Amino acid sequence: MDDHNLEADSNDPQNFGRARRLRQRVGMHIYVLPNLITTFNMFFGFFALIYAIRGEYLWSSYAIVGAAVFDLLDGRVARMTRSTSKFGAEYDSLCDVISFGVAPGVLLYLWALQPFGRLGWLVSFLYTACGALRLARFNVQATIIEKAYFQGLPIPMAAGIVASSVLAWNDLGWDPQGSVLLLSMTALLAFVMVSTFRYRSFKDLDLRERLPFRYLVLGVGVFMVIAIRPEVMLFVMFMTYAVFGAVFGILGWGRAPKRRRALAEADAAALATEGDDLHEVIDTTETRDQTHD
Repeated sequence: MDDHNLEADSNDPQNFGRARRLRQRVGMHIYVLPNLITTFNMFFGFFALIYAIRGEYLWSSYAIVGAAVFDLLDGRVARMTRSTSKFGAEYDSLCDVISFGVAPGVLLYLWALQPFGRLGWLVSFLYTACGALRLARFNVQATIIEKAYFQGLPIPMAAGIVASSVLAWNDLGWDPQGSVLLLSMTALLAFVMVSTFRYRSFKDLDLRERLPFRYLVLGVGVFMVIAIRPEVMLFVMFMTYAVFGAVFGILGWGRAPKRRRALAEADAAALATEGDDLHEVIDTTETRDQTHD
């Protein structure tokens, strides 16, 4: 009787079509090269996690830097080879949670915050949770946020600050255990990641085009400053970027003009009625400004 039913189901055109669609979904095809690079990102994140547990904090911080390099490469390779996909975007976010959320959180706790007891691991968890929330919010808003600005500190930059802090403390010979400064830094990074503060992304700056001569002079100056003491100066520069964004956001500097804000608030209210309260409509307001001007 069961065999008869199975045979009847296989002969049914509707069931046959459903089974074929299911096989197609299971046997999906993906772009190998960019997703392989993303896997290297996750590998270095896992490497950083293991070495943090082993107490080799310098190697752990170097691995986080390596993960950041591959995180930068995968998107560029996908765009250059025209192999961007929804799968790649979601996979990249999952890998980023490991490399720039879990690994730096565990590293911070074992390297510096363990003497604080429960407060130490809770602050480390706060960093990881806020990083995951930052990634989820970015995925929702990816197609409609401003190109020139990030909304909140990007999680790779936060992880870079954590890694550079390990290198800086080691270079300076400071004891990180029980450092109130590092505890405050961790809480600050968690806060600015989920904030709506505008951080300059520099994505609108195309270095392949002709630019004023002062840009070259500025680049040489920045290189010279970093070369003085790379481990310390990189940490100072990254931390300055994070702190200035928070200060400007709290004081209201660098916000969009009032007219654009009013239009954005109106559009946000309209989107909220549709059940989506995470989207920003900055690009829409810019189009309106250009139209009216």
